[in-house]
Amino acid sequence: MGRMFGKSDSPSFFGRLKEKLGRSAARLSDGLATLFSGRKIDAELLEELETRLIAADVGMEATQSVLEDIRQRVARHELADVDALLLALRDSLARILAPCQKPLEIDRAHKPFVIMVVGVNGSGKTTSIGKLAGRLAGEGRKVVLAAGDTFRAAAAEQLDIWAERSGAEILQQQAGADPGAVVFDAMKAAQTRRADVLIADTAGRLHSQSHLMEELKKVRRVIQRVDPTAPHEVLLVLDANQGQNALAQAREFHAAVGVTGLVLTKLDGTARGGIVVAIARKLGLPIRFIGIGEQIGDFGEFDATAFASALIGTEPPRA
Repeated sequence: MGRMFGKSDSPSFFGRLKEKLGRSAARLSDGLATLFSGRKIDAELLEELETRLIAADVGMEATQSVLEDIRQRVARHELADVDALLLALRDSLARILAPCQKPLEIDRAHKPFVIMVVGVNGSGKTTSIGKLAGRLAGEGRKVVLAAGDTFRAAAAEQLDIWAERSGAEILQQQAGADPGAVVFDAMKAAQTRRADVLIADTAGRLHSQSHLMEELKKVRRVIQRVDPTAPHEVLLVLDANQGQNALAQAREFHAAVGVTGLVLTKLDGTARGGIVVAIARKLGLPIRFIGIGEQIGDFGEFDATAFASALIGTEPPRA
C-alpha cells in the first residue's frame, strides 16, 4: 500500500490552519498569556485553563487528562512560566491526537479502491469528495465519482462541478433514482474502465433517522455484491461546528456502516477546534483529513502536532 500524497504542502497548510483556527487559538493562548503574565502556575491558573479547554469543546475527559499531565509536570517543577505551560499543553493535546493521525492509504491491489462517503446534510460532504477527487487525480489516479445522493437536487450538480474541476469521471442517474442502483452501476462501470478509485457519495442523513441509516446499510451491501472486499474505506464527514453533536453522529454512523476514517470540516474560525481533541479521545477513529475553508488548498491530511500547535497558537516543534 502506498501513501496517497506526501507532505510537500504541509508548511503552507499549517499556516492556513493556524490562521483559520485563530479564534479558537486566541481563547486558549493569547488570553491565557495576557491573563497570567507574571503569575506563577498555581491552582487558580489551572482552574482557568480548565475553563478555557472546556469552552473550546475539548470535552471533560480530554480536559481532565490534559490537566493531570500538566499538574504532574508542575509538581516536578518542569514548567517555569506561562510559555512553558503552553508548550506542555500543546504536547499533551498532541499525545491525545497522535493515535488518530493515520493518513488514507490507497491499496493498489483493489481496482477500483472503493471509498463510501457518509454524513449528515450540510456537513461539507460533497465539497470534501470534490477536493479528495482533485488530490487523487493530481496523483495521476483515474477517479470515478458515483452520485449516490439522488434526493438533494443540487448534490449531483455540485458533484458534477467538482468532477469537471478535478478531471474525475462522474456517473449519475435522474433525481429520485434508487441510490443502491446508482452505486451498483457505478461499481460496474468503474471496474470496466479500470478506474483506480471509486468515490461513492450518499444522501446526507440525519443520524437519528433509523430508516435512512438502514438505506446506507443497503448501499454498503450493494457495493459488497459487486466486490465482497469493498468498501475499502468508509469516510464520515463531520462538521466541527456541530460540537458535541458530532460525537453522537459519529457513534450512530459507526454502528450502522463501520466508519474507518473521519473528515472534519469547517474548522475555519467559527468552530471550537477543541472538538477534534474530544473526538480523538472518545472515538479513536483515524482522522484522514481536515477542511478549513472552501478553497482547494483548505483541505489536507491531519497532523496531530501541527493541529495542536495551531489550536494553542504555538509553532510546531522542529523535526
